[in-house]
Amino acid sequence: MLFRLAYLAVTNTFAALRLLPIGDRDKDVEILTLRHQITVLERQLGAEARVRFAPEDRAFLAALLTSLPREVLRRLRLLVRPDTVLRWHRDLMRRRHARTCRSKRPGRPPTVRSIRALILRLVRENPAWGYRRVHGELAVLGIKVASSTVWEILKQEGVDPAPKRVSTTWADFLRSQANALLACDFIETVTLTGQRQYILAVIEHATRRVRVLGTTAHPSAVWVVQAMKNLVMDLEEVGCRARFLVRDRDGKFPALMEEILAEAGIRTALTGIQTPRMNSIMERWVQSCRCELLDRCLLWNERQLRHALREYEWFYNRHRPHQALSQAAPLLSGAPAEVSAGGAAGAACGGSALIASW
Repeated sequence: MLFRLAYLAVTNTFAALRLLPIGDRDKDVEILTLRHQITVLERQLGAEARVRFAPEDRAFLAALLTSLPREVLRRLRLLVRPDTVLRWHRDLMRRRHARTCRSKRPGRPPTVRSIRALILRLVRENPAWGYRRVHGELAVLGIKVASSTVWEILKQEGVDPAPKRVSTTWADFLRSQANALLACDFIETVTLTGQRQYILAVIEHATRRVRVLGTTAHPSAVWVVQAMKNLVMDLEEVGCRARFLVRDRDGKFPALMEEILAEAGIRTALTGIQTPRMNSIMERWVQSCRCELLDRCLLWNERQLRHALREYEWFYNRHRPHQALSQAAPLLSGAPAEVSAGGAAGAACGGSALIASW
């Protein structure tokens, strides 16, 4: 249509230029001739016949004739009525106005993706919150969202109402309290002398930082209590505000240990019987320690074991990438730093060089 309309405009512009040198008498003769031809066409078509105009023809005639007054239009001899030409012009203006004022997306604008993610996170970490409680928390944060919008987002994501989400699983508890959770466990290993060693380690759920509290051949109650006292002092020194310590039901943990932790504001959370998945993060570190250190090194005695554990603790906290931390080390914020080829080779050969030094 646009191409046809442009063609009509160009051809009629040249036709108007052709009329400039023609005198008024010649123009009057041409007008009378065209009127007579229209009369002949109307007589041949009949009163009931209708002349069909293409959309581009209507647009061109409307743009050409609407500049004339209505009285002049009524005196012209046209194939259509003057009111029809005016209606064509009104339709043309209405379509142009609709194209200009039409928005890209009708209706209310969509919710910002970050606000949507925040709503889902609040509901995921607080199962007992309904959509009105979530709306109140967003209002406190200065986010202006209607409560009905929160309800629609939860409905679209298939989130059940609050009464059906009040039951908290162990995984939800660990995920929601990650910043305040510690986990500990004993690791058993045997040195080349045949002596069985017990390693006590603690890991932070949020940062994945590991603390090897010590190793001994006789994990007595006094030894475990002293290790826990050292842990409490270390946590106070770095400003770690832990509230829970997850451990299994091993008999090597004395009752006095819970009293010491309670004085520091740390409650003990026991896992189920023969349920290592309830302490999965600690068990995962135990597996890493065995695969990357204990099963790869020949450890002669307790002294050598402590030295190897100190080296592995430094490596795990400052160099080893973690998927839960976006491939960053626990004590390093952000993405892992780039290292040169020589530094990478040195880190890769560090374990073999350490064994060679022993």
